[in-house]
Parts: sequence; C-alpha cells; structure tokens
Amino acid sequence: MLQANKRIPQGAGLAPVLIQRAATVTLDWDLRQKSRFDCIDTQGRRIGVFLPRGTLLRGGDLLLTLDGTLLRVIAAPQPLLRITPGPEGSPFDLLRAAYHLGNRHVPIELNPDHLKIEPDHVLADMLAQMGLLVEAVYDAFEPEAGAYGEHATLGHSHGHGHHGGGHQHGHQGDCCGHSHGH
Repeated sequence: MLQANKRIPQGAGLAPVLIQRAATVTLDWDLRQKSRFDCIDTQGRRIGVFLPRGTLLRGGDLLLTLDGTLLRVIAAPQPLLRITPGPEGSPFDLLRAAYHLGNRHVPIELNPDHLKIEPDHVLADMLAQMGLLVEAVYDAFEPEAGAYGEHATLGHSHGHGHHGGGHQHGHQGDCCGHSHGH
C-alpha cells in the first residue's frame, strides 16, 4: 500500500504536466475532511492517507506519497441540495439562508447564485418555508472551511480561549483593518 502524508494545495509550484499525468483519487466530502483513510487510485493501487489532523482536501489538491508519487484529488459527485431564490425572491434570500444554516453549523458551499448543502429534509423544509427553491442534485461539494478553518485567517491567528475567557489576535502590520474587542 502506498502511503500519502503530504498535501500540495491545488498543485502549487508544480508544472502543469506533472499535475495532468498524476493518477487520481475521487473522494466525497466525508472522506476529504478526514485526516486518515484508505482509498484506491485510478491505477488500482491502495492508498493509505495520513495527513496532519484538521487537514481538508479540496478538488484539485495533490497528495504526495512516501515514494514520491503524485495523486490528484477529484471531488466526487454526491447527493446535495441546491438552494436558489424563489420566483419572488432576491439574492438577499440566499444571505438569510446562509445565516440560518451557519447558525446550525451546517457545511455550506457558497456560490454567487446558489448554495449547496448535504441532504437534510428538516433543513429543506425550513428553506422552502423561507421562500427558497430547494432542488436535489448530484454534484461535487466544496463547502466553506469556516471562520477558523484553513486559509480563512486573513493573515492572523486565533488563540481560542472561548471557554472561560477572551482570545488574542496577533496581526502583522495593519493587514485586516479591524480590531477585536472580544
């Protein structure tokens, strides 16, 4: 079994020909958010993936195995709900929906004209009652990493003292133009 222990985000720094030649692994969202799992690549090889805890894989990322093999990650199509404004609605309705879904800690893929979430009949009913159109689709899922997820820190780190105290934010320069009075 090949062991992959490094992620190269979107093949950064690699020649396009290397990315194109790489065997692929097609993974759904459930697997791409795990740090340790087994899968099979397009050449039929068994791959053991051992990534640092909290690593998310995105479609287009590459995995590097211990023997130097590159594997391109493809986001597998899966059952989803596609949410769009209703006939009398507006893009603001998507903003309201994202707010309510976020309050429920639901993974959401944000797009300019629609949202995508994993199937949930209770949430589908709630969204329909809000005047949104909810359609079952089969598509790749790339939800937001979240405020404290990968690549979402805007150049600063968050020391999490949410349970029993505030937290400090260290900024290099005035990169973000905001303060944190938590």
